[in-house]
Amino acid sequence: MEPRSISGIYSECSGLPAPVSAEVTELQLGDRRGYTVTAEWSQSDLVRGSRLRFSRQWTLITDSNDHKTIKTVLPPGPCVPVSGELLSRSSPVRGLRAVVRETAGHQLLEIWDSHGLSKCLDLTALHAHGRVYDDVHFGCLSWSECETRLLYVAERNRSASAETHDGESGCGTDRSVYCEDWGEGLTNKSAPGLFVVNLQSGTVSALQGVPPHVSPAQALWAPGGQSVLFVGWWHEPFRLGLRFCSNRRSAIFKLDLDGHCECLSEENMSVSCPRLSPDGTTLVYLQGRVFGPHNQCRSLQEFDWESRRTSTLLDVVSRPQTGLFAGVYEALPSCCWSADSQRVVFSSANRNWRDVFVVDRRTKKVSCLSDNPLPPPPPPPSPLLRHQEHKKEAEDFLNVSRCYGSWKLLTVKRDLMVVCCSSPNTPPTLRVGFLPSPGDAVTWLTLQEPAVTFDLHWRVLDVTPTPEEDNIQYSGLDFGAVLVKPSRPLHAAKIPLVVFIHGGPHSQFPAEWNVTTAGLAKLGLAVLMVNYRGSTGFGQDSILSLIGQIGSQDVKDVQRAVLTVLQRDATLDPKRMAVIGGSHGGFLSCHLIGQYPDFYRACAARNPVINAATLLGTSDIVDWRYSSVGLQYSYDQIPSAEALATMLEKSPIIHAAQIRAPVLLMLGGRDRRVSPHQGLELYKVLKSRDSPVRLLWFPEDGHSLARVDTQADCFLNTVLWLQQHL
Repeated sequence: MEPRSISGIYSECSGLPAPVSAEVTELQLGDRRGYTVTAEWSQSDLVRGSRLRFSRQWTLITDSNDHKTIKTVLPPGPCVPVSGELLSRSSPVRGLRAVVRETAGHQLLEIWDSHGLSKCLDLTALHAHGRVYDDVHFGCLSWSECETRLLYVAERNRSASAETHDGESGCGTDRSVYCEDWGEGLTNKSAPGLFVVNLQSGTVSALQGVPPHVSPAQALWAPGGQSVLFVGWWHEPFRLGLRFCSNRRSAIFKLDLDGHCECLSEENMSVSCPRLSPDGTTLVYLQGRVFGPHNQCRSLQEFDWESRRTSTLLDVVSRPQTGLFAGVYEALPSCCWSADSQRVVFSSANRNWRDVFVVDRRTKKVSCLSDNPLPPPPPPPSPLLRHQEHKKEAEDFLNVSRCYGSWKLLTVKRDLMVVCCSSPNTPPTLRVGFLPSPGDAVTWLTLQEPAVTFDLHWRVLDVTPTPEEDNIQYSGLDFGAVLVKPSRPLHAAKIPLVVFIHGGPHSQFPAEWNVTTAGLAKLGLAVLMVNYRGSTGFGQDSILSLIGQIGSQDVKDVQRAVLTVLQRDATLDPKRMAVIGGSHGGFLSCHLIGQYPDFYRACAARNPVINAATLLGTSDIVDWRYSSVGLQYSYDQIPSAEALATMLEKSPIIHAAQIRAPVLLMLGGRDRRVSPHQGLELYKVLKSRDSPVRLLWFPEDGHSLARVDTQADCFLNTVLWLQQHL
C-alpha cells in the first residue's frame, strides 16, 4: 500500500485499451465473402497524461456455402495511432474514408481512398463556420448517396448567428454580450448550423431554413439526396445542460436543400438517434418525456418514409417481467439495422447487466443476443417473509453464469455485429457474430482478448426493500448490486468493504470492467457497486419512484444492500466500511455518513451535491433541481421559500453535525453541473467542527474529473485515505 505500488496497480488497470467504435467493410473474394473489421481503441497513458487513440484491422473470410459462417480470421494488422481525428466515416459504395482532423489549431477535412490521401480541405481557413462539433449530442459526418457531398454540424460564425438570434440569447457581433452554450461538457458550443461540403468544387455551404428556435444536431441525408434529416434541440427561452440528459425538448426535422423545413415527430417530446434503414424506407429514433427524470426509459419509434406515418416499435417498459426485456436506456449505435431492413439491433441496461438485443419490426418481438443472457431472478418473497431480512428467500445472490456481464454493440453491417464485452474481472474484449435467424443463437467469435485478466471474484445481488422501505406509490420494486472482491485475500483477516455509489441518479453500474473497482480489489479491498431504485435497467417505474424521494429512498437502498451483503458474505469486515461516489453518488455518500455516523469509517466524494438549495442558481440543469425533489419545473420558475426549504431538507448538509467519518473531497474547478462551492460548503462546516477533512482542487477539470492525470491523482489519494482510516 505504498504510493508507488498503488500507482503501479492503477497504471496496470487504467492502461488497458478499450474499443470505442468499429466499422465493417464487405469484400468479395470469389465464391466467398470477406469482411474487414476496423476497431478504434482508447488507451490512457499516464506518462503523457492523455488518452491515446489507435485502430486495428481484422480480415474475416466466410464459408463458401454459408456466408454467415466465419471460416478464417487472418492475423490482424498492427495498432495504428489515430492522431487528432475528431470524426470519421467511410462511404458505403466506394469505400472512401472522410476524416475531420485537428492539427496545429486547424480543422482539416481529409478524403482517403485506396491510393492514399485524395483531397484535403482546411475548414478553418475557409472561414465558412467555427469549430466542427464532434460530441455525441450534435456531432455527425454523413455521406450523400452520390458520395460527392458530406454533411456535418459546426458552430455558425458570429455574424451569421446574429441574424437569427437576438442580442441577449445568441452570439452576436458584440463580443461583450453573454453567449449561452449547452452547459457541462459542451462549453462554447452555442449556435450550431448544418453545413455541406462539395468534394468536387471544394466549397462549403450553410443550409438555410433551420427553424430559429432549435439547434440542429445528429444530421443525416434523407433518401434521394435532396433533403436532410436532423434532431432539433429547443433552445428557447434559454439553453439547459444537455450532457447526461435525455429529457430535453426536441424533434426530428426534414430540411430540403431549397430551405423548406417540416417537423416529422411530435413536438413536445424528447427525441434522439435518427437511424435510416438500408433500403431507405424507414427511420427509427428514440423518444421520451420532456423534463422529469434526467434519464429515462425511452420508446423506439419508426417513421414510414412513404406513408409519412409514425408508429411505436418498442414502448416504454414500466415494470419488466421476470427475466424479460427491461426497456431502452442507451443511445442507438450509428449503424443498427439488419441487412434486410426488418430488424434493429441495440444494447441497453438490463437490471445489473448490459445486453445486446434485436427487435423484429414484423412481430415487435425482442430477443437477447448476448452469449449467456441474464438468468431469471428468484421469485419475489411472500409478504409473510418480507420483514424477515435474514431469510434467503427475500434477498439472495444470483449465481454468476456469465463470462461477460456487459455487452455493448459498436456497429452492425451486412448482419455482422461487432461488440465490446467485459466483466468486473475481464477488461474489454472485441467480439463479432452474425445476426441469426429469429429464434437462433449467435455464434460469437473473439477477435481480441484483453492482455490480462484479473484474479477477482464477482457476484450479482438482488435486493428487496423491507415493508418499511417500500415505496407506496410504486410498491414491489427491487434493486441490485455487484460485489467484487479478491479471490484470495491478501491477509487472513476479514476484508474491508468499500461501498461504491454511481451518480446520475438515473444511471447504472453494470457488471462490467471498472478501473476504480478493479484497482481497489487488486489492493485487497472488496467493492460493492449499488444500483438503488432509480437506476436504469429496472423499468420506468423504478426511475419514477425516486422522484421526490432523494436523500431517503436511495440512502436506505444503499444501506439495505450493504446489510444484505454483510449478512451473506462472512469474509467481509463490518467494522471496516467506507463509502465513495461522485455527483449524486457523492450526495449519497455524504448522506450515509451523516445518517449512519457510526457505521462508516471513511468517505471519499467527487463533486458531491451538498446543499440542493444553494445549487439551484449555479447548475446548468436547473430543471433537475426541482424535479429531483418532486416539484414541477417551468422555464419562468422563480424560487419560493417552500421550494428552497424542500431542497434543503433533502440535502446532506442538514446531517453534517452528525458526521464522524473522515471525508476526502475532490472538486473540479470548472464543474458547471455541480458547482465546486458545494463541496467547499461541506469542507467549511467540517473544518469548523474539527472533523477530519481533506480537499483536492482540480482547477482545469469539470464535473466528471475526466483528465487522465486527475483520475490517477484521485485514485491514489482515495486509496491512501482509505488505508489511513480503515
